[in-house]
Amino acid sequence: MLNFAAYKPVFSLLRGTAFLLAASGLHGLLLPLRGQLEGFSTASLGLMGTAWAGGFVTGCYFAPRIVRRAGHVRAFGAFAASGAIVALMSGLLIDEFFWIVLRAFTGFTMAGAFMVIESWLNERATNENRGTVFGLYMMVTYASIMAGQMIIAAGDVGTQSLFMVTGIFFCLALLPTAVSTAAHPKPLQDVSLDIKGLYANSPVSSAACLLIGVANGAWGTLGAVYGARIGISTAEIALMMSLVMVAGAAFQMPVGRLSDKTDRRYVLVGASLACAIVGVLIFLLTPRSGAFVIALTAAYGAFAYTLYSLAVAHANDHARPEDFVKVSGGLLLLYGFGTMIGPVVGATLMGSMRPESLFLATALAHFLLVGYTILRIRRRAPVPPDEREAFKTMPSERGATPEAARLDPRTPQEETK
Repeated sequence: MLNFAAYKPVFSLLRGTAFLLAASGLHGLLLPLRGQLEGFSTASLGLMGTAWAGGFVTGCYFAPRIVRRAGHVRAFGAFAASGAIVALMSGLLIDEFFWIVLRAFTGFTMAGAFMVIESWLNERATNENRGTVFGLYMMVTYASIMAGQMIIAAGDVGTQSLFMVTGIFFCLALLPTAVSTAAHPKPLQDVSLDIKGLYANSPVSSAACLLIGVANGAWGTLGAVYGARIGISTAEIALMMSLVMVAGAAFQMPVGRLSDKTDRRYVLVGASLACAIVGVLIFLLTPRSGAFVIALTAAYGAFAYTLYSLAVAHANDHARPEDFVKVSGGLLLLYGFGTMIGPVVGATLMGSMRPESLFLATALAHFLLVGYTILRIRRRAPVPPDEREAFKTMPSERGATPEAARLDPRTPQEETK
């Protein structure tokens, strides 16, 4: 039985998280749909995703300095207010180049806001309830992003109203922390990326996170554009984008449990190969029925959105417990760099071929992951089952920063305080 009184401070933070992620999900889907309606070039639509990812990675590096200077409450207020300002400015000035710049600012502010929330949740969590808090955070993450995306179905993409709703959600995210009387968490620690160390720890996980970022970045940025160009309705596009993520969340645990029983790299190969096959099928079949498209893309998401958690779990099998935060945070940054590349590759293929060429970009990344993982299987023995960390599901990479690793129940508790 959950003791609601003990979790009251956590629920307050999670309410702010819910509004923030709903705003992010709504804004992230609204922009490509409106851009497609306005006739923006495919290259520009892809660069919006690259700009967001670049801003997010940059925010992971520089946000801790802002938080240390201004404090958690004021810094979070600045980040959320900046998100609202950017959303409203996007609705006021419809211009593809202006939107690219604004997306970079949005990525930066979202990284800062999430780092504040994740560090605050970590401070509120105890040794006894850390797993529950982490699970609640994941549930709120997926549900809120999906809810934000589904709002598209109830609005008119061609007007400014949805931009206003996005701004309102960003402002609502401010309230729970603005009125909080709880003590502030400890200052955020600086983020660093040791690529050489990550690769030495696990070559497969390092390459996997980069390639998974390429595929997920391409889909996350251009999936809505693909749906609009093949002629399915706005409601179907919103459902398609949401179900891809939900299917991935639902499949994480069964796929993860399977990886606990065998070499995780075999499961990584199987899931990556399934993604590639579904992507090639969509390219070859060129489906136009909304229901068929949604079913195929949900099958794609069921495997695609399990890969990152598998890669992190495999890396942690090789890492020392005290290195969990460094390894997980570094892999997330590699994933971020991949999401900067993916939209450009996807946009290039979609611009020169048909809309389904988006899945050629994702399939290419997944086939490369399959090939490299098989190569590494032949060069490195698997970790013995009794030395592996138990698989844990991960929050959506769209709503996680290196600070989230400190909240993960696998992190040794002395690292979190």
